[in-house]
Amino acid sequence: MKTSRQITLVAVAALGLMTAACAKKTVAAAPKPTAPAPATTATAPRPTPPASRPAPTQTATTTTPRSQYPDAATQKRINELLSKIEDAYFNYNEATLRPDATKTLNGDSTELRDILKDYPSYKLTIEGHCDERGSAEYNMALGDKRADSAKEYLVQVGIPAMQLNIVSYGKEKPVCEEHDEACWQKNRRIHIVAMARN
Repeated sequence: MKTSRQITLVAVAALGLMTAACAKKTVAAAPKPTAPAPATTATAPRPTPPASRPAPTQTATTTTPRSQYPDAATQKRINELLSKIEDAYFNYNEATLRPDATKTLNGDSTELRDILKDYPSYKLTIEGHCDERGSAEYNMALGDKRADSAKEYLVQVGIPAMQLNIVSYGKEKPVCEEHDEACWQKNRRIHIVAMARN
């Protein structure tokens, strides 16, 4: 049988265990691990997008296209120049420009050239004429050669070839109708006119 002393010890021990089990434990809590500081790596700065530029505003242009034909004042000046450029004359049965003919053509052709370059659709016609001698067919061909000879000269001066047309009238449009050399010389010529506008 157990002695009272043993029972008391057992009771004290049990009581101690119970007290120990119910007692609040004050255990020092381990410090919470903190998240490591982010590593600072040298990164290139992000490029900032360019500031958006406003779209260019379209300004309504009210300029009218330049006319392909001269106005009345310019047309008048062209006619004055053409009237000053006298007919260029040729020797009998020839289509080569004589020195006096080139001097005649050169007179105001540079100013005429400067005007015409601004009006590319405006054209001049160079007429070739002959005297009454020879057949109609022969004189038509000779008048054509004379007009072409004058055109080549004017192109060298700087007048665009596309603005110069040629036509031959042969012996069909004489300026003089006498039957002598003085009159025939007047008919062997080229004459420049402004083309009628279409």
